[in-house]
Amino acid sequence: MCLLVLAWKAHPRYRLVVAANRDEFHERPAAALAKWSPPDDIIAGRDLRAQGTWLGLDRRRHFGVVTNFRELQRPRDDAPSRGDLIPRYLHAADGAGNFLARLEPEASRYSGFNLLLTDGDSLWYASNRAERFARPLPPGVYGLSNEFLDTPWPKLRRVRRRFESWLSDSTNASAAGLFSLLNDRTTAAADEELPQTGLTPEWERILSAPFVVHPDYGTRCSTVLLLESSGAAYLAERRFDARGAQSGQSEFALNAGEFPQQPPAEAAL
Repeated sequence: MCLLVLAWKAHPRYRLVVAANRDEFHERPAAALAKWSPPDDIIAGRDLRAQGTWLGLDRRRHFGVVTNFRELQRPRDDAPSRGDLIPRYLHAADGAGNFLARLEPEASRYSGFNLLLTDGDSLWYASNRAERFARPLPPGVYGLSNEFLDTPWPKLRRVRRRFESWLSDSTNASAAGLFSLLNDRTTAAADEELPQTGLTPEWERILSAPFVVHPDYGTRCSTVLLLESSGAAYLAERRFDARGAQSGQSEFALNAGEFPQQPPAEAAL
């Protein structure tokens, strides 16, 4: 399960602001946020089992993020990896709307997913579980977990409120504030607050925290993106172990038109 909040053309300085948590089984191997090897012009983490990613940015400052749709049935054995969707988009020569138009005829082959994709001009949302597969979104603030866009799960409402406060405080628009709101480990105070998605009450309670801590499954990384209209960008990832302790960090601060040739050394803790 995952959680993210996103502001599109809703901040005086940043065209795009993203704060996201990726939740996954701790035994599933993953590589840190980094510049992918040539010929890929992508900065992203990498799932080392399926070789895809959940979130990425390219040289053109196109951005994409995918979340799974919470479903209890096992994925089909022949279903393609949802982690391939973001690299496919960032490799595409055109924008988000055209990419999604090409994807729609094959979208039913995938297990349930949500996509948020931006290019220089537009933000698009798509889900292969929605009645309408894809639609452009106007400037504004959005939240996404493992249901449809802006489904008001309590943890998403709480993080979104703090995110909107961050957006309104133009004097203190720091990445540290975004990482702080992603680090909210408070679970639901009462079972009545839990969404009813078919999981056991115990797991609904565990997953009700924006930052999930569990020995088997939890928040593996938090990512922040601040993208200016000029193309200057700040992209950073903090990684966590099964205890919820920070285990690594990657950071990119890019001027307009700049893109790294090699990944930086992982920051020491």
